[in-house]
Amino acid sequence: MYRVVREAIEPAELVRIVSAGDMGAIATFFGTVRIRNAGKEVVAVEYHAYPAMAERMLEEIGREMERGFGPLRVALVHRIGRLEVGEISVGIAAAAPHRRQALDAVAHAIERLKQRVPVWKREFYADGSAWLEPAPTSPSGEHG
Repeated sequence: MYRVVREAIEPAELVRIVSAGDMGAIATFFGTVRIRNAGKEVVAVEYHAYPAMAERMLEEIGREMERGFGPLRVALVHRIGRLEVGEISVGIAAAAPHRRQALDAVAHAIERLKQRVPVWKREFYADGSAWLEPAPTSPSGEHG
């Protein structure tokens, strides 16, 4: 499962999707919106993406995981839209025959996701907001 979603990410759903009788380990990672960043109090975060492209990149990362860590069942999900503090922004689950494969695959996935998936993040503070990743641009080059 490789998706960009607007609705809340449900950890139990990701675990259910990757569960299988031939897999002896399931590792997960859930990134959440934190209340402080760079010394500022975060009120909310807004994620933007081009879903079709982001989902293709998530699928490529899933294939990398399988090539690098053996047989896996993988779920990679990124949420877009406005999220409040404590909400899950990214969910990763990997099931593998052995724990080391699953743990290593999840660690690899979050690093690659941050490097490659076209998702832009804007943080809102009590005194304003800031783009933390390269801001999305409109065809005219203006920030959108």
